[in-house]
Formats: sequence, C-alpha cells, structure tokens
Amino acid sequence: MTEPRKPEAEPGPSRERLLEHNYDGIQEYDNPLPRWWVGLFWATIVFSILYYVNIVPGLGTGRGRIANYEKDVAAAEAKAAALAAAAPKVELSDGVVLGFMSAPEAMTGGKQTFATICATCHRPDGGGNIGPNLTDDYWIHGNEPMQLVHTITTGVPDKGMPPWEGVLTTEQIGHVAAYVLTLHGTNPPHPKPPQGDHREPLTGAAH
Repeated sequence: MTEPRKPEAEPGPSRERLLEHNYDGIQEYDNPLPRWWVGLFWATIVFSILYYVNIVPGLGTGRGRIANYEKDVAAAEAKAAALAAAAPKVELSDGVVLGFMSAPEAMTGGKQTFATICATCHRPDGGGNIGPNLTDDYWIHGNEPMQLVHTITTGVPDKGMPPWEGVLTTEQIGHVAAYVLTLHGTNPPHPKPPQGDHREPLTGAAH
C-alpha cells in the first residue's frame, strides 16, 4: 500500500507572513526591509540628532554650530586686524599718489587691484561700462589724486560703487588711484560717453 502524498506547498509567499488585512480580496503580505537598510536608516537619524545638538567629539566642540561659526569669524577678524596693524602705515597726499605713478611696483599693484575690483564696472581699459569712462577729460567726482582716493575709499553707494575702505589697505587705495590717473588719454575703443564736468589734465602726472 502506498502512503498518501503530502500536499505540496502552495506557490507564492509563505503563509506565516500573510497578514489579516484584506482589501478587495487581496491579502496583505509582510515584506520587511533588509536589516542592513533599517540599521542604516536609524544610524542616519542618530547622526542627525548628534549633529544638530553638536555634542559629540569630532562633530564639534559641544557649544553648537552657531557658536562655532561665531568663533571662526572672530578668529578671522582678529587675524585680519593683526595683518592690518603690521602693514606699513602710509599717509596719502596728492604728491604721494603722483609719486606712485613713476614707481613700477606701485603701478603693478594698482593695475592688479583695478583688474580685480574695478574692471567689471569701468572695463579693463578704463573705457567705462556701468561706471564712467576713466580715460577722458570728464569727471563726476574730480580728477585730483586725493579726490580719487576719497571716491575709492568711501565709494558711491547711490551709484552702486561700494566703499573699499577696510577691504583695501591705504597703500593699495593709493596705488589704484595712481593707476587710474595713468589711464587718462589712452583712448580705448568704443568708450562710454562723457559724464560729469570737464577737468583739465593734471600737470606733473606721468603716463
């Protein structure tokens, strides 16, 4: 006599993972996420909490992210102040600025500064873009050396020119003012139309 055959397991998901929920004849199946994924998920939650409160060595000093930022800013300001204090003090005058025009090192520095912060508005050749043409005989705020120094130092906020005091050293301001004076009469192509008042060219200004 042959033994009765055991019923074969039903194909599909195992019966013990079938849940009691039943929607429109469809029974819900418990399909858990892989353990490594769940562990990673909880690890990111724990990390985010620790990062937010900033209390774990390696994630900060424990004083909080804002306090760390303020500390870094204070350190940067102190470093900048120390460098400014160590920089040689230069007293600018018309004669000093005019003297820079014949000093190759000063002209090189003035040209570099002009290319970095001035060329966007005045064009690299000084012909004028957003800002006025710096090569003709017309000036809005004056073409005397110390008038240029004042304009660069305090800026023209209502025209969009920021003050450069505190960004440039006194010597750098003198160098760029002297370099601007050397642009007079260079006649770049397609200059911006004259703006301001006509001023006679400076006497004794080297080109």
